[in-house]
Amino acid sequence: MTKKPLEAIAEHFSKVSDPRVDRTKEHKLIDLISIAICAVICGAEGWTDIEHFGNSKIVWLSTFLELPNGIPSHDTFGRVFSKLDAQQFQLAFYEWVWAVNEIIPGQIINIDGKRLGGSQDRLLGKRAIYMVSAWAEENEIVLGQRKVDEKSNEITAIPELLKILALAGCIVTIDAIGTQTNIAQTIVAAQADYVLSVKENQGRLFEDISVVFAVDQAHNFKYASLDYDKTANKGHGRIEIRECWSTSDPAYLNLIRNKENWPGLQSIVMLVCTRNVAGKETKTVRYYISSLPSHPKRLLHLVRRHWAIENELHWVLDVALREDHSRVRKDQAPENFAVLRHIALNLLKQEKTAKGGMHAKQLQAAWNQDYLLKVLASPI
Repeated sequence: MTKKPLEAIAEHFSKVSDPRVDRTKEHKLIDLISIAICAVICGAEGWTDIEHFGNSKIVWLSTFLELPNGIPSHDTFGRVFSKLDAQQFQLAFYEWVWAVNEIIPGQIINIDGKRLGGSQDRLLGKRAIYMVSAWAEENEIVLGQRKVDEKSNEITAIPELLKILALAGCIVTIDAIGTQTNIAQTIVAAQADYVLSVKENQGRLFEDISVVFAVDQAHNFKYASLDYDKTANKGHGRIEIRECWSTSDPAYLNLIRNKENWPGLQSIVMLVCTRNVAGKETKTVRYYISSLPSHPKRLLHLVRRHWAIENELHWVLDVALREDHSRVRKDQAPENFAVLRHIALNLLKQEKTAKGGMHAKQLQAAWNQDYLLKVLASPI
């Protein structure tokens, strides 16, 4: 290898301020961060796991880390990461990701929140934290994250996350909680486009869009000036038909009250999903607004790909990295450990030579140092 393991990461994470006073610094902060990253890649779920990993790999780790006083104890890991400034740690993550990754114009960026169930501490009256993440669907990487303030919700965290991302030319998809005028403004100001879900939480907007489509639907769309596309999928005893109607016709858009409050609004969308499982049919109707012009085939694809963040990020975090089982709870530690998981996930996703899923890759990294080096050398 031309570079030491973790050299690119160390370049960015060395900027994070050490929360300890000088007399208590027996271990270098970058060593603590580096060991933690390697351990989580290999399946560590808490501070004790990280200490055990470090002790089992001390000879190998000492070839590229200074380790002036050996491997830190689990108490040291827990104490340091609980005091480490979470926003600084997230910013270092963001700078690292964007420094070594090219986001292609037209890339779909999914934004969604996730509850970290294990971070709840009932004895101390501490609620579980929520993290809002940005997922680059084509690159298969986490771009950044923000913790939702305990006394707020995702509505305040999403704009903060969007402001740090370089979104120009991208398409941002968000579920209904993010369908806010200020969020649309933030996306448009970043020279990006949006596809935002509309549910009952947006009272007038939902009412207006649903009524607009309902009028034409009542006449079986016979006189409608709408664009239309349809997909059908069969398999495992299930048939799914998705029908999409959209329009950029000003005559329709002008029926939306306070339309001018939605920056860049170009189209409204209705998606009807009909599912037949074992002869039982169910139908769901969803509505969206977008800054993109009406193109039902494209909009249908974008809506479906929003769920990549659930299937490829949140599900993997829970099943492979066991995020909801984590008992890391003190101060800023849950937030910082979430970033460690995102680092591990990004690196493992980008390593393409090994067969198997995320957990299989973690096991190979734990068993085989050469493979762990491959993971650490991944381009992101």
